[in-house]
Amino acid sequence: MTIEVLGSGCRKCENLYESAKAAVDETGVSAKVEKTTDMMRIVAYGVMSTPALVIDGQVVSTGRIPSKDDIVRMIRTRSGAAE
Repeated sequence: MTIEVLGSGCRKCENLYESAKAAVDETGVSAKVEKTTDMMRIVAYGVMSTPALVIDGQVVSTGRIPSKDDIVRMIRTRSGAAE
């Protein structure tokens, strides 16, 4: 599983990145968490508001920081892992 945090590198983006890493640790799912600041790549996803969260190429959140628990649910849903 690949999880991307899209944004300019601002504090909100950093907070989302840390929450995503913590959510991966909590689920135990094998996932790579990356930061993407390349505006061309962000626009290619159709994202107009950052920070944004992408799981396996699918944009799952834009313009806000979902809670760690929300991210855990997103990961589990996409990985098929039981809650």
